[in-house]
Amino acid sequence: MHSILVTGGAGYVGSILVRRLLNRGYRVICVDKLMFGGDSLLDIWGTPSFNFHYCDITIKNEIDKIIDSYSLSAIIHLAAIVGDPACKLEPELAERTNWKASAHLLEKSIDVKIPRLIFASTCSNYGKMNDSTQYVNENSPLAPVSLYAQLKVNFEDLMLNQIKRNSIFCPTSLRFATVYGLSHRMRFDLTVNEFTKELSTKKELLIFGERFWRPYCHVNDFSNAIIKVLESPREKVAYNVFNVGSTEENYTKQMIVDEIAKQIPGCKIKYVKKEEDPRDYRVDFSRIKNELGFGITKTVPEGIKEIKTIIESGIISDPENQKYYNIPHRK
Repeated sequence: MHSILVTGGAGYVGSILVRRLLNRGYRVICVDKLMFGGDSLLDIWGTPSFNFHYCDITIKNEIDKIIDSYSLSAIIHLAAIVGDPACKLEPELAERTNWKASAHLLEKSIDVKIPRLIFASTCSNYGKMNDSTQYVNENSPLAPVSLYAQLKVNFEDLMLNQIKRNSIFCPTSLRFATVYGLSHRMRFDLTVNEFTKELSTKKELLIFGERFWRPYCHVNDFSNAIIKVLESPREKVAYNVFNVGSTEENYTKQMIVDEIAKQIPGCKIKYVKKEEDPRDYRVDFSRIKNELGFGITKTVPEGIKEIKTIIESGIISDPENQKYYNIPHRK
């Protein structure tokens, strides 16, 4: 049985991934400091092939002890201060977590000869494209406009370009599209989830910068992409980077709102003029499709439907609860 260590395994992405890995027969070692609680792990607690370690990855000797106690086939590194607002709110913590702790994890992986390291990066690395009629791809210049993206770019460069390459180590960076969808650790501070939640609860939705582009990808497909890379031949993924999403799933905010309005007729929307947005990019995802055979399983309209249903059915009775947000949230 292969053992996989997942940092941030209790989080929005990680809580789905650890279940997928368990279902595929892996032993999963979940490392998390539970910034947003551990409820997302309750139903798999006690699973024989699941091990949990409460650990802050910025404390080097603690993460080292955990790594040294297992014979690992791979580390999937998700743990981070996630998103532009959260990093802006606590920049020092973001640098310690997203840069210094990640760099140490990379060094440790090489030292103990862990075969694979998969890093969760972001399409925010592209920043603002020069020509909105064109698509950026993995070879396009990176132009981060936030601390969150800059730290991701810095670590990508360290992992893929600066370290000495060897035939044992296989690092891969995945630049994820903007995520949405249901998770065991739910979030309502993500564009599709937030917009759908607001309009499903009959509120007026304020839209800033409705014409700016982003790619979107369902949280389930994040896990599918990670597993695809984990199980792909080394020669296809070593020291490589892949955008994760679908070229057909690039939307402006206006297009997102239009899709929601199809499912919630008569919803109240107010547009606030915004001339400039630091992030504006359409992304091409053909590399991961053509080279690894990855394809998405859900689209934005399907994601809207599941969020709408979960709100209107009362399954989540208080979507304004702070536990669903990565930064302080005012009801």
